[in-house]
Amino acid sequence: MSDDVLLDAARQCVLAVGLRRATLAEIARTAKVSRMTLYRRFPDVRSVLSALMTREFGALLHRANSEGAGAPTARQRLVRSAVAAVRLLNADDLMRTVIDIDTELLLPYIVDRLGGTQRVGEQVVRQHLEAGRTDGSIRAGDLPAQARAVLLVVQSFVLSLRAATRDLDPKALLTEMAHHLDAALRP
Repeated sequence: MSDDVLLDAARQCVLAVGLRRATLAEIARTAKVSRMTLYRRFPDVRSVLSALMTREFGALLHRANSEGAGAPTARQRLVRSAVAAVRLLNADDLMRTVIDIDTELLLPYIVDRLGGTQRVGEQVVRQHLEAGRTDGSIRAGDLPAQARAVLLVVQSFVLSLRAATRDLDPKALLTEMAHHLDAALRP
């Protein structure tokens, strides 16, 4: 049995009841495996859910990166990828469930520490920044600080887009985000 089967079952459970209420017993039942089979792969429910988030959100970030891949400069690729990431994450059922049902579980990743998915995203941003310095499309600066700043901008849009677009067109707001990132990174 692959981890994907177990993670798919975990995804179903989270979509049904949220992160906090998902249990190893329910994940095992959904995957049609014994709890011991699940325990052999994951020591606790937190590790299953962490693996699920890393898999799901990592795949979305990869898709977002692919959407920006055709742009002529690294700056444009970064901006397009960032906008795609916000759009894809906001449209994702799992992200919506986490934001809607288990909002307080996101708080440590906003005010206390960066999580695995944030670090993956920051590394992708950093690669774009390095490529942009090489092709001359991104200004010089403190690379770790620039990468973190871009991550924080994108993260704020991921978490706030729905609330921020109750009275605004989401496309218009994402266009503004693109303009801000583009202007901030220009040489």
